Amino acid sequence: MSKTLVIVESPAKAKTIGKFLGKNYIVKASLGHIRDLPKSQFGVDVENDFEVKYITIRGKGEILQELRSATKKASKILLAPDPDREGEAIAWHLLHSLKLEQNEKCRIQFNEITKDAIKEAVKKPRQIEMSRVESQQARRVLDRLVGYNLSPLLWRKVKKGLSAGRVQSVAVRLICEREEEITDFVPEEYWSLEAYFNITKDNTIKAKLSKKLGKKIEIKNEEEMNIILKEIKDSKYIVEDVKKKLKNRKPVPPFITSNLQQEAYRKLNFTAKKTMRVAQELYEGIEVGKEGAVGLITYLRSDSVRVSESAQKEAAEYIEQKYGPKYTPEKPPIYKTKSKAQDAHEAIRPTSVLREPSEIKGFLSRDQFKLYDLIWKRFIASQMTEALIEQTSVIINADQYEFRASGSVIVFKGFMEIYIESEDEKQEKEEPLASIDTGQQLKLHQLDPKQHFTQPVARFSEATLIKTLEEKGIGRPSTYAPILSTILSRGYVVKEEKQFYPTELGIVVINLLKEYFKDIINTEFTANLEENLDKVEEGNIYWKDVLRDFYEPFSKRLEVAENAISKIEIRDEVSEEVCDKCGSNFVIKFGRYGKFLACPSFPDCRNTKPLLEEIGTICPLCKKGQVVIRRSKKGRKFFGCSDYPECEFISWDKPTEDICPNCNNYLVERENKQGKRRLCSNKECNYEHKINKEEQN
Repeated sequence: MSKTLVIVESPAKAKTIGKFLGKNYIVKASLGHIRDLPKSQFGVDVENDFEVKYITIRGKGEILQELRSATKKASKILLAPDPDREGEAIAWHLLHSLKLEQNEKCRIQFNEITKDAIKEAVKKPRQIEMSRVESQQARRVLDRLVGYNLSPLLWRKVKKGLSAGRVQSVAVRLICEREEEITDFVPEEYWSLEAYFNITKDNTIKAKLSKKLGKKIEIKNEEEMNIILKEIKDSKYIVEDVKKKLKNRKPVPPFITSNLQQEAYRKLNFTAKKTMRVAQELYEGIEVGKEGAVGLITYLRSDSVRVSESAQKEAAEYIEQKYGPKYTPEKPPIYKTKSKAQDAHEAIRPTSVLREPSEIKGFLSRDQFKLYDLIWKRFIASQMTEALIEQTSVIINADQYEFRASGSVIVFKGFMEIYIESEDEKQEKEEPLASIDTGQQLKLHQLDPKQHFTQPVARFSEATLIKTLEEKGIGRPSTYAPILSTILSRGYVVKEEKQFYPTELGIVVINLLKEYFKDIINTEFTANLEENLDKVEEGNIYWKDVLRDFYEPFSKRLEVAENAISKIEIRDEVSEEVCDKCGSNFVIKFGRYGKFLACPSFPDCRNTKPLLEEIGTICPLCKKGQVVIRRSKKGRKFFGCSDYPECEFISWDKPTEDICPNCNNYLVERENKQGKRRLCSNKECNYEHKINKEEQN
């Protein structure tokens, strides 16, 4: 009997799909792209209307030969890479490499790897959509035009080995400009006044000074605060108004790629790269007991919140059975996808809500379970009824001054029974107010004046940088994780305490690009280019028109920059530590995992050493050496003694010189989404102290 050959991207996906299709199908994996632009050549003939040269990727020869042999034995070939532009391009390259007919209906796609979805897909093969291929091809060529022209310029003018990417440079610019903003920030003093009132023996109300004579009050210094305290000293505190209102809180939509990466970062401490790797494993298929290999989530690269009717129906039935009719909306909720989204796929959701995380936990790795649990809960919550929250606001008069207090209580949890978005978690900690009545005179317990200083905007974390890139229309779902990995690996930024800092190299390169190639790293220009790529996919713009419009002004700027830019020398910071091999003073360099010491006599002397950055704490073990920051082989930061190997002290948490009041062991500092806290280093002691903002400052 003749067989059908199905070609997918990965062996894991091939294994899962092969199980669904049975013995009449052969399923092979291409391991991603088969063809690409050559690495050692430009590969784009700009003089010949951007004619592109593709070659078989080095190391893919055997795989291609295996696929060609399989096509000779098959009566039908189906190409099934991922259902996005990149997947469409892989299918097109396979079509050419395997010498299939251009108009052949050989392309199949599916949003989830389940038996029904696969069997339905093989019934509906289509021709390859060239508009999607051309959109991907235009992006690839644009990146090549920028990278292979700008990088040599940077080698000649700044430093050998540098590279400049079209989208990555914009991300570095955002980080550099944020750092500039922080450096230039001038803090301003301001004060606040909180009043605490005794209502009953066990209940107090905290209210904040908000107005004077009906106008919003701003207290700029201690002198102004002392005047207010003097004026308010003998005042009576009368409850002027108590308002209660019920507010409906809608559930958040199911995940798209960008907010999955953000939420996994906040809730699970996953990097964007890790989130996408684990999500790919869940999408391609996991062995789940008797059920065998099955894809647990829908396609992981999506910018749409759309959900299929069948998935909504299954979710509604599950919610009604598990939680009751109060938690099931009368009509399935409909969420609006952002206007600039491609809307090519459904939202990221479980392929079946009946696979509860707790039921399949034993078949998943720790990371797979965490991410699946997050995706499952978010989707179930998105299909549930709204929460009902009672909010109370109280106005308290003290002569010409007005204090305000607020509180809330959840009347009906609704979707919050399952899931609360990380950004909303702080709001849910607001406690209900004690019961008071209008006209009631309150007994003042304490006035608490506090000095504050305005704070600069925070540095970007992975979550906030992805959010900014998405808001500005820079990149697409599949590009966020590679952007972050690239800017770190190139040494333009470093990540410390989960925040991005630009390196001196990054600042020099961005300043140079801003002066001579302002459009290339302009956020609006980059976003418009992304929109044009979308229009190519929609068939509204010819892909080479996009390249022509870009390259003509770009090539002119290259000529100007080549003649105008003088050689820029970035001097390495010289350390006091001497190289033990040649006697030169080590210089400080930036590597993939931060700063390190290197001999300036390279390549004659290749000696390097880790840079021991002291944290200002004496080693709690030997009481002699300093605690220094070290890096594991994977780049993870830990703390050790400067006298290693004589002293073998190590700690993943930052040691402090503070002593535990319970057991006299040293305290360590730890930070998570709830903030910073100090804990006892003795695991048998439960001492813990939360560090407030004033203590941090």
